[in-house]
Amino acid sequence: MLLELIKSIILGVVQGITEWLPVSSTGHMILVDEFLILNTTDEFKEMFLVVIQLASIMAVVLLYFKRLNPFDSGKNEAQKKETWHIWSKVLVGIIPAGVLGLLFEDIINEWFFNWLTVAIALIVYGVAFIVIEKRNEGKIPTIATWEQLTYKVALMIGFFQVLALIPGTSRSGATIVGAILIGTARPIAAEYSFFLSIPVMMGASLLKLIGFGFTFTLEEMAILLVGCIVSFLVSIVAIKFLMNYIRKNDFSSFGWYRIAVGLIVMGYFGLIA
Repeated sequence: MLLELIKSIILGVVQGITEWLPVSSTGHMILVDEFLILNTTDEFKEMFLVVIQLASIMAVVLLYFKRLNPFDSGKNEAQKKETWHIWSKVLVGIIPAGVLGLLFEDIINEWFFNWLTVAIALIVYGVAFIVIEKRNEGKIPTIATWEQLTYKVALMIGFFQVLALIPGTSRSGATIVGAILIGTARPIAAEYSFFLSIPVMMGASLLKLIGFGFTFTLEEMAILLVGCIVSFLVSIVAIKFLMNYIRKNDFSSFGWYRIAVGLIVMGYFGLIA
């Protein structure tokens, strides 16, 4: 039991960090799972890895609660209206990935959930991060406020999120870099990426919990709670770090890191395959 709780803590830490940094939580989870296997049923493990992502999302809800709450009594009517607009833009942004994800979920799971796809995606998008940041060096963003992030731009960023359906891409990386390509300032791009994750992960987690049946053993409940708490706490730190980092730095360093991890994944699994 103690060993499984330690594994849950480690998985929560990895999830909390990699969910928000543009380095692919899937790629890291595949690596961690190779060496750190939960001694549970496959059904529980599959549900666990999704629900601890929901715990990460709750960190966004906490950190941005005032911004995201349209019923806040401290807001005037204009501020409440702006909050509703943010949520409307979030809903527009999740449409492309939501529709295509439902249509091609089985194909993606069958053909792309493997170490080779993850390794290639890590490397390819790592190179893309470096090239895009070099291309955008010195450019002044044209979208620096939420008012300037129109519904058209929200939809365009939503199409970039579709890329994250392929494991190893990184949802946050695809949406943030896509938004930067369109001309969005990094802080707004990051916040929009955070907000896009809320309805997506809430829906995915609810479906997994319903599919699992809400029937847990005492050990499973302990593993799930510990993983969620750790993922939540680490996510708060990771989000604050990313927001501070991108105000002064670009994504090139993440690009190099992705390439290194991709090569490690390819080398390790290539040797044992």
